[in-house]
Amino acid sequence: MKVRHLQEGRRGWAWGIAVPIVRPLLLATTKRRWIDGEKIPAEGGFLLVLNHISEVDPLIVAHIVWDHGRIPRYLAKAGLFKNKFLGFFLRAAGQIPVYRASKDAVGAYDAAVAAVRAGKCIVVYPEGTITRDPDLWPMVGKSGAARIALATGAPVIPIGQWGAQELLAPYAKRPDLFPRKLITMKVGDPVDLSDLVGDQSYAAVNQATTRIMAALTSLVEEVRGETAPAERFNPRTAGVSEFGNPHKDGRRGNGS
Repeated sequence: MKVRHLQEGRRGWAWGIAVPIVRPLLLATTKRRWIDGEKIPAEGGFLLVLNHISEVDPLIVAHIVWDHGRIPRYLAKAGLFKNKFLGFFLRAAGQIPVYRASKDAVGAYDAAVAAVRAGKCIVVYPEGTITRDPDLWPMVGKSGAARIALATGAPVIPIGQWGAQELLAPYAKRPDLFPRKLITMKVGDPVDLSDLVGDQSYAAVNQATTRIMAALTSLVEEVRGETAPAERFNPRTAGVSEFGNPHKDGRRGNGS
């Protein structure tokens, strides 16, 4: 059930195709426990930041955002745009390609800043990829979300989520569709970055990133009913690949 009507005018043909297909599939395969969804802004530009636990995460967050009257725009890995048809579709839906660990990444930053200033909802996974933490806790964050927030002064709304990994385990080949999986998403208050807005120094960006990840981790603790490790997992110091499937023996979790 939609909580709000669409707040952004025309949705475009790509969303007109995707929503009637994807939303019924999610309704059939998931049970939703959405907490404080009204904290998703009804209008204006903002950043939505989430912990990343499954490749199905973008569909899950699109569901809650759409049902609260907004259209999500993602910073999506550039590889998805290489397919001519998929790339055409993603661009029509307003998605933004990210060339990770590349000088071309600045283009995604500029596009995201422009979109936020134009009043759009930009979804960012500040970890940059599915968490490498063995227990799927939020790991150390990248600076992208913080840099966009400090450049625009737009609200940063955190969502802690849990359950998507049961539908599709990290890097699994096949989803586990039945029985329906419970997806819990808790929307938090805006992360307070007011004292840092406009400052793009390393110290300010690092502090903003720390605050964003702390807010996310606190929400994840609430939805999991557990306490996160005192220190966030760092792929670099742990000797784990930051991108792609980090498990040499194949897939982690179910569906291998």
